[in-house]
Amino acid sequence: MQVFHYFFEYFLDLKSKNYFCKKIILKIFNSIQSFTTQSKTIVTLGTFDGVHLGHKKILEKVIASSKNLNAESVVLTFFPHPRTVLQSTEEMKQLNTIDEKIVLMNELGIDNLVIHPFDKDFSRLTAEEFVKNVLIGQFNIKKIIIGHDHRFGRNRTADINDLIEFGKEYDFEVEQISAEEINEAAISSTKIRNALNEGNIDLANQYLGYEYIISGKVIEGKKLGRTIGFPTANIFVEENYKLIPKSGVYIVKVNVLEKAFFGMMNIGTNPTTDDSKNQKIEVNILEFDNDIYNKPITIHFLKRIREEKKFDTLNDLKNQLNLDKEATISFAKKNS
Repeated sequence: MQVFHYFFEYFLDLKSKNYFCKKIILKIFNSIQSFTTQSKTIVTLGTFDGVHLGHKKILEKVIASSKNLNAESVVLTFFPHPRTVLQSTEEMKQLNTIDEKIVLMNELGIDNLVIHPFDKDFSRLTAEEFVKNVLIGQFNIKKIIIGHDHRFGRNRTADINDLIEFGKEYDFEVEQISAEEINEAAISSTKIRNALNEGNIDLANQYLGYEYIISGKVIEGKKLGRTIGFPTANIFVEENYKLIPKSGVYIVKVNVLEKAFFGMMNIGTNPTTDDSKNQKIEVNILEFDNDIYNKPITIHFLKRIREEKKFDTLNDLKNQLNLDKEATISFAKKNS
């Protein structure tokens, strides 16, 4: 399962308006075994789905500690999500693709990101095997920073107290993040997924600390939008594990051809013009008339306007789209 696409040099900067300037300096490893360093390391681990404001508290501690102790920061994360492996009946849509997670870790200033393929064999490592073979043998650990409720090892039988004992035995420091620090943010990946599934972009973006995005490739559609004056770019998202927000119409920022534009996006089945039940993702880009078929495109979700609706006539649809466009232009003027 190869899902990593970070062979290109520049990525979108998710947090600023300088969308195409961020060079990746983060070192990326596709497995625990591929990681090498001569330095001592400060380590944390988890799925970090969303790399949201709650995660940021942990990651900032790792970075600060690595600087204070003259060590390298290491984040160990997993793909696929452990829950999808251990609970195979559960479909687990994720907030970040691998590429997005890389960008976010890079922006924070993490030195090393290890993306380990999670499987049942890895889940069967005992707590001591994990400490000896991974933390000591591979990561050359000096310190681990972890949540107070973290559990690890086969069947998740070991907890923070076991880790502290291992630290004493193998000479590494354990810093636990208290329940108060974690709960202070009152943020979780589950809460963000729920907000996106409900179309609550404002809340999701607030919890994330940046605008939720999807990226993909522009593909050919039926071109019906052109006939009513609203041509759209149809978007194919390759990563089927990426969470697509609730169907509806959204104000978005569009990054394409190394420029940024405002636009209005529809997620849904196009009930007025299409009999199929297949979900489509399409965006009308304001003040834009370029051929972008097969080009990469990234969408930042800014605000949800309304539910998707079936109209009686194409003229009714066109009138509604004009209202949506007015709302998008008004939003753009206030937020440019």
